[in-house]
Amino acid sequence: MKYDVIIGLEIHAELKTKTKMFCACDNNAVGAKPNKQTCPICMGHPGTLPVANKKAIEWTILTGLALHCRVNMLSKFDRKNYFYPDLPKGYQISQLDLPLVYDGYLEIEDEKIKITRIHLEEDTGKSTHPKGKGYSLIDYNRAGTPLMELVTEPVLTTGEQAKKFCQRYQQILRYLDISNADMEKGEMRCEANVSIQEKGQWEYKGNCEITPKDGYKLNPKVELKNINSFKAIEKSINYEIERQQNAIRDGEKLIQETRGWDENKARTVSQRIKETSADYRYFPEPDIPPMEISNEWLEQIKTQLIELPTEKIKRFKEQYFFTAESAEIITGDKNIADFSEQVITELRAWINSTGDNWERQKQKLSKTASNWLISELFKHLNADNKRITDINITPENFAELITLIYQGKINSSAGQKILKIMYDQGGDPSHILDELGLGQINDKDELENVIKEIIKNNPSQVEEYKNGKENVIQYFVGQTMSSTKGKANPQVVMELLKKLLN
Repeated sequence: MKYDVIIGLEIHAELKTKTKMFCACDNNAVGAKPNKQTCPICMGHPGTLPVANKKAIEWTILTGLALHCRVNMLSKFDRKNYFYPDLPKGYQISQLDLPLVYDGYLEIEDEKIKITRIHLEEDTGKSTHPKGKGYSLIDYNRAGTPLMELVTEPVLTTGEQAKKFCQRYQQILRYLDISNADMEKGEMRCEANVSIQEKGQWEYKGNCEITPKDGYKLNPKVELKNINSFKAIEKSINYEIERQQNAIRDGEKLIQETRGWDENKARTVSQRIKETSADYRYFPEPDIPPMEISNEWLEQIKTQLIELPTEKIKRFKEQYFFTAESAEIITGDKNIADFSEQVITELRAWINSTGDNWERQKQKLSKTASNWLISELFKHLNADNKRITDINITPENFAELITLIYQGKINSSAGQKILKIMYDQGGDPSHILDELGLGQINDKDELENVIKEIIKNNPSQVEEYKNGKENVIQYFVGQTMSSTKGKANPQVVMELLKKLLN
């Protein structure tokens, strides 16, 4: 390529505090009538004074600590001035030069993506545009919701990398239990700044700025605004890279602008000329004093840190021998990761109770458990769009099902039937097994009598086997399974068939 691709991300996430950022209004507007969860403070009425939400401040610092950021022990809020219909005050309380946390990173596929800052501000209201009408409607229930903004350094280079960064960040927010970060609901909104520069004609010195070399004129960056899905993040960035390259090739002038993503037409569309920082006329928020973060407070926040996805993936691979793919899937949701670990704990207790050695058996048992979690249980959850917390299966009962399979007491088909009942109704797998009569036949004498009868009734297939057509043995396996209604242990059946046929 003739050009280098330069991408920086800005990601807004709504925090799920009980109250709004600067007032006591309920912060949960789900199901509420429009404009009912407002007050003079979040509507910016004259004479009202905001009070900062301490929990939102703590959660922003906690996020920074999780992302290896430094903490500004002295921080402040600033006033960002601009007009927009869903901004009731005519300005937004945000942070400019002293964000709560700064200078961190998030590791994506062994590469540390530098984070410039994470700051705290308030969200705007929500505009809706009724189809075919000549007006718009505004709901201010969301106005004043605590909004945490993460800004990366312009060090990403592909749409795929940007998508993975956003996915892992969403995961971390959910692990910390500070935001639902649902993009479809607007609880997490991603913006990408994209530019292309000729190779060797620029350099990056930090602080989100690139500088030209030898009189080279930098191409302007384009901001892709309010992207609402991970797929759209990747697609919009890739489209924009190609659009800018084509524009330069065709002699078109690029401008610094804000563009949106048109999902239906699969292209970016111009929205407005991009403002600069000076246009917002920032100044320190006069109604909120600067914040001093004491060492005692910081230490208390540090106690809330938990094991995050990257560390959990590494531990699951090392400790339970999960494959990289299985560990990635299972740790994708904290509740599923916790459920899976409880299952492993139950399996360890069961192995120890039998007098066997967990270290000797854990690789095989963990593999069986992860296969059934991903291939079977997750299949039901995804089909019904349910969370692991929505169903009646306990880790203890799921582990018991794995032990039945591991011991050969049931085959895969029976296991799937039992799991479906557990998924729909709950219950103990051993009791369900007894009620359905799905127990596997392991008795060699019983199975030998069945197989002898099948061999006797199929002389032509026996002759084929004797003449070297060994794969015909699968025919006898099928006949045996059919005769026993799927209850025969396949391993025992194969062992007996080879013995009797030979």
